[in-house]
Amino acid sequence: MLDRLVCQVIRLGQVDYQQAWDLQNRLADEIANGQRPPTLLLLEHPHTFTFGRRGHIHNLLWDQDELARRQVKVFWVDRGGDVTYHGPGQLVGYPLLPLGILESLNRDANQLSKVDYVGYLRKLERVLIAALADLGLPGCQAREGFTGVWIPAKDAGQAPAKIASIGVKVDARGVTRHGFALNIQPDMSYWQGIIGCGLTQTTMCSLADLLPEVPSMTAAEEAVAAAFSRQFGFCMDDESLECCNFV
Repeated sequence: MLDRLVCQVIRLGQVDYQQAWDLQNRLADEIANGQRPPTLLLLEHPHTFTFGRRGHIHNLLWDQDELARRQVKVFWVDRGGDVTYHGPGQLVGYPLLPLGILESLNRDANQLSKVDYVGYLRKLERVLIAALADLGLPGCQAREGFTGVWIPAKDAGQAPAKIASIGVKVDARGVTRHGFALNIQPDMSYWQGIIGCGLTQTTMCSLADLLPEVPSMTAAEEAVAAAFSRQFGFCMDDESLECCNFV
């Protein structure tokens, strides 16, 4: 059984979406070729809307003038799901994991299989649920039939609120890209520009809405990295930004 494989953690600060996307592809190629270990990118983006493979343009509610006024860039990308928002104050994580290689090394029945895309999504949900509990918000949940992490409704008849979104890609070589976005303290008014994830009845929320004292981005990064380590069985190792030639 594979024991405590190293996962490199790279903390990038705020990075333009296209730069981060290009970096994902470069590092994923290195991972597939055996040139680097599994890697977790932790970062923030400037104001950005991204559409996944199931995206529909009618879920973009702002016109070009409003997008320009709000300084929002729009990208169509190769992850799953519909449209979501990224922006300052939101912790974004991009795990670059060689799922196929991990399967060949680890025969534990509780570990991911080579083609277990859904199992990978569920693991990411458990990472975020555990991290939120460590940050002072226990009781967050996955929601059957949906992907992401939710705050249970307080009253009957109310819908759960969504605090974290997930959308991923697993390429032909079994290496993951894209990942999750956890709302720490973003400007939530930007969600008014889209129908998030294409779900018309969904309310988005953040830690700033729910906690009297908002954890720092550094604390959120630490909580996510620790939960990621526990859930995937990795030993997390911080890596220098030197690998990122745009920094």
